[in-house]
Amino acid sequence: MLPTRKLGRQGLEVSAIGLGCMGMSQSYGTPDDPESIRTIHRALDLGVTYFDTAEVYGPFTNERLLGQALKGRRDGIVVATKFGFRISGAGKLEGVDSRPEHIREVVDASLARLGLNHIDLLYQHRIDPAVPVEEVIGTVSRLVEAGKVRFVGLSEAGASNIRRAHATHPVSVLQSEYSLWERNLEKDIIPVLRELGIGLTPFSPLGRGFLTGAVKRAEDYPEGDYRRTDPRYAGENFDRNVAAAEKVNAVAARKGVKPGQIALAWLLAKGDDIAPIPGTKRRTYLEENVAAADVRLSADDVLALDAALPPGSIAGPRYTENQMAMVDR
Repeated sequence: MLPTRKLGRQGLEVSAIGLGCMGMSQSYGTPDDPESIRTIHRALDLGVTYFDTAEVYGPFTNERLLGQALKGRRDGIVVATKFGFRISGAGKLEGVDSRPEHIREVVDASLARLGLNHIDLLYQHRIDPAVPVEEVIGTVSRLVEAGKVRFVGLSEAGASNIRRAHATHPVSVLQSEYSLWERNLEKDIIPVLRELGIGLTPFSPLGRGFLTGAVKRAEDYPEGDYRRTDPRYAGENFDRNVAAAEKVNAVAARKGVKPGQIALAWLLAKGDDIAPIPGTKRRTYLEENVAAADVRLSADDVLALDAALPPGSIAGPRYTENQMAMVDR
């Protein structure tokens, strides 16, 4: 069974490796709900207790899927979801929205879709520059008082807003992209998290697939797949990034494990306040990811990996220009 980790100082405890559920409903290939549900059930059997979703995934369909899969199996499970976007009646993303009245509406709707009476961990999905973070977190704190939310999180927030939010109500977790592949948090964000006692949930811990070795060029993915527009999958960036990922493959070969397992083991070795959430809708990949908790890296291994893929060594920005505009850094 998976070991657990404490995130923040408010009592939140999760499995060392969680399950990101977004790709079950969008962005990466065609949804397969029956296999996704079997994957969630297999995750439960393997000791995964931390499941991550959001209203915007689908939109809405991912929360329903997770709620269906967890029905009758709620004990000991941490369900994380997120608010913070404005979604049209046609299901189109229309920008950020963290107005207090909108937060309350989203939480009630998420609870209904998930079939729950409370959300374990509620994230602000993206900082809304039109609403002070104190007002946002103040609204969430009242939902905590009302018993609708247990713990508070932020996603892709910068250092200043993390501090301001935490001063309003204790923040237990930051969710952000962090991996051997994308090390943007190391200089400014992780020191703040450690100072304030806030845990970290890295999403895309496998470098959006590059660290598994199973990637194709952007144009080889079908229409609607996120990777068609990912700058790191395009043109010369792709060639340079495949070459960079080979350094992890070489370490994995020496240890007799999968390269993705090395990437997850590296994250786990970076601190016991880190719990990555690799995403998959397939049981095979889930089992590989969970097994990474048994991979042991020495201090020398970690240093060698640090040196193999130093910050800034990956070609291309991690998001398109429009997507980066919503990241608070």
